[in-house]
Amino acid sequence: MARHLAIGDIHGCIDALTSLVDFVEFRHDDTVITLGDYVDRGPNSCAVLDFVLEFRKSHKLVPLRGNHEIMMLDSRQKKSWFHAWMKYGGDATLLSYSTSEDEAGSFADVPDSHIDFLENNLVSHYECERYFFVHANVDAKIALDEQSDAALYWKKYDNPERHCSEKIMVCGHTAQQTGLPVGNAHSICIDTWAYGGGWLSCFDVESGMVWQANEAGNTRSFTIDQNLMARIDQQS
Repeated sequence: MARHLAIGDIHGCIDALTSLVDFVEFRHDDTVITLGDYVDRGPNSCAVLDFVLEFRKSHKLVPLRGNHEIMMLDSRQKKSWFHAWMKYGGDATLLSYSTSEDEAGSFADVPDSHIDFLENNLVSHYECERYFFVHANVDAKIALDEQSDAALYWKKYDNPERHCSEKIMVCGHTAQQTGLPVGNAHSICIDTWAYGGGWLSCFDVESGMVWQANEAGNTRSFTIDQNLMARIDQQS
């Protein structure tokens, strides 16, 4: 059976990402949904985007847009955004593109292929039969195609209401410093703080299985709390 596999916020953590991909053993009939925030804060955003661009050549990848991609592109176009972006991890991103250890790097060092991917290939959301995937959150009373940017990219996860579509939401954005996903009967957040010493998570929505890897190359796997999955099954 084809799987829908969601990967949480990567934030430049290339070692966690490559370890996770090896650990999960993605199949060619899988649909892999990355929930956004490929860049900023972690050590190597450049390598993450290189990896993602190569991965999508051989796998069905649905790359969502995160607020950090928005900040990066806005900072490239509007100098007024640049200093704010630096405070939210943009400094680490440009450093990963630097051609010298002694220089911070600049947008001139960012390959056109990376800019094109961020500008033209990211999507706001994705749906399958029972689930929908967004970066941050949604307004529960508004259809997915009509959601505001404020909800999709910036709204924190805080025990949200069930969406009017009746589908289950899978999201990232709100870092869970426990290193564990958090959820209720109709939603789950899988941003498990990869850049901060936590884990990068991959969630199989059909089985409830979670695979995790960290920057040290450690891996672990488990099934989402059975009581939570039972409540999801009952209400879907």
